[in-house]
Amino acid sequence: VQLQASGGGLVQAGESLRLSCAASGVILGTYIMGWFRQAPGKEREFVAGIKWNGDTTYYVDSVKGRFTISRDVANKTVYLQMNNLRPEDTAIYYCAVDVTVRSTISNVTRRYEHWGQGTQVTVSS
Repeated sequence: VQLQASGGGLVQAGESLRLSCAASGVILGTYIMGWFRQAPGKEREFVAGIKWNGDTTYYVDSVKGRFTISRDVANKTVYLQMNNLRPEDTAIYYCAVDVTVRSTISNVTRRYEHWGQGTQVTVSS
């Protein structure tokens, strides 16, 4: 599986961005797609995840109610709609895929085997 993230940019606080992650290769229904982010000097953290074969989603508390993850099965693309952005959302955002069969969406970075290249999101105050 190869992933290509896009959609980052520079916005002001309160504005919105939509990130896209285009996948190539075979995507099985059991896969879990995730978005992570890494701010300067900080560890990479889980943001949101979605099961490829359904609408089950999971978010880190800091983005609940502001971010929405979704997927387009036909186009093999995962989206992260980010509303009401805050300066603390500034980071490089990565998409990733967990190919291990799991009953729940994991927020553990090392469980995601394939990663996209990252896209920069900068939110000014």
